[in-house]
Amino acid sequence: MSVWDDVVGQDSAVATLRGAIADPSAMTHAWLLTGPPGSGRSNAARAFAAALQCEQGGCGHCHACTTTLSGTHADLTVVATEKVTIAIDEVRSLISLASRSPSQGRWRVILVEDADRMAERTTNVLLKAIEEPPPRTVWLLCAPSPQDVMVTIRSRCRGVTLRIPPVADVAALLEARDGVDPVVALASARAAQSHIGLARRLARDAGARQRRSSVLSIARRIRGVPDAVIAAGELVEVAQAEAKAATEERDATEKAELLRSLGADGGQTLPPSLRSQVKQLEDDQKRRATRRQRDVLDRSMVDLLSLYRDVLVVQLGAEVDLVNTEIAETVRTLAEESTPEQTVRRMDAIGVARTRLGGNVSPVLALEAMAIALRPQG
Repeated sequence: MSVWDDVVGQDSAVATLRGAIADPSAMTHAWLLTGPPGSGRSNAARAFAAALQCEQGGCGHCHACTTTLSGTHADLTVVATEKVTIAIDEVRSLISLASRSPSQGRWRVILVEDADRMAERTTNVLLKAIEEPPPRTVWLLCAPSPQDVMVTIRSRCRGVTLRIPPVADVAALLEARDGVDPVVALASARAAQSHIGLARRLARDAGARQRRSSVLSIARRIRGVPDAVIAAGELVEVAQAEAKAATEERDATEKAELLRSLGADGGQTLPPSLRSQVKQLEDDQKRRATRRQRDVLDRSMVDLLSLYRDVLVVQLGAEVDLVNTEIAETVRTLAEESTPEQTVRRMDAIGVARTRLGGNVSPVLALEAMAIALRPQG
C-alpha cells in the first residue's frame, strides 16, 4: 500500500513528485499541478502532501499519511472553493497561516485545489507569500493548465503536468477501490472520458447514469426550433433542481448554526449589527449554488460533445473506440443524417455555449442558442 495507489495513469508525474521526496535538492517551496478535469490533480497533490509528512516517504498507513489523505492533518490546509471564485479574504488568511512553522508534521502544506478561480487582484496578494515562503512551508496549487494561472505565479512554481489516464486504469481503480462490477466500471470510465471523480459517481449512482442518458437523448429529440427551446429549458431545470438538492439541506444547517451562535435560534429578531453576518452567509450560499448549477450544465454539454465526437468518428471512418458504446445505434443514425461539416458546427455551437456560461450569460439564452444549432439542417 502507498499514498500513490489512487493516482492512476500518471507515472511521469508521480516519478517527479517522488523524486522530490527522495532528493532534497529536487524539492522546492511551490508546485503547480496541472491537468485536464478528472485527471486526478487533487489526488496527486494530496498524495504528495502525505508523502512530505510521512517519515517513510508515503507508506500509506501511518498516522501522517492517513490524516493528510483525509484532510485532517494539523499542518495541512486545503482550499477547495464551492463558489465561482476564491475570495481575497481567504487568500489573506492563507498568507498569515503560511508564515507559521509546522506544529506537528515535517512541513506546513497549503493546497489550493482551484487556483484558476483566483481573480488577478487575489493572485497579486498571494504573490509575495509564494515568492518568499518560510523554509518549512510548501504551496501546492492545482489548475487545469498553466495558462489558467497568472504568469507571475506560475513562473515561481515548479510545474507538474498530469494527463488523462487510460480508461482501463480508471476502470481498474473503480473495481479495486469501490468494488464496482467490471462491466459497469468500464462503461462508467468510458462515459466519463477517464474523469476519475465522475466515473466513480456514474458507477455508484444509477440516477446519474439515467440523467446522462436523458441529456444524450436531446440530440435525437430536437427536430426544430420549438423542440430546441423545450430541450434547453429542461437542461436548465434539471441543473437548478440538482443544485438545489445538493445545497438546500446544507444551507439550512449552516444558517441554523449561525443563528444559534448569534443567540437567535428561537426566532428572535436579530439586531441590525448582526444581520450583515446572515446576509453574508446567504450570499455565499447563492454563489455556491450558482457554481453547482454551472458545473452541472457544463457536464451536460461535455456529454453532448462526446456524442458528436462519436458521430464524427463514424462519419470519418476513424479506427478509434466510441465513448458512448451503449448507444452506438443512435450514433450511427446521427452520422447517416448529417455531414461531418454539420457535426463540427454542432460541436462548435456547444463550445460557444460553454464559453458564454463562463462569461455569466443567462443559462437559458446560452442553451437555447446551442440547442437551435443542434437541430437537423436541410
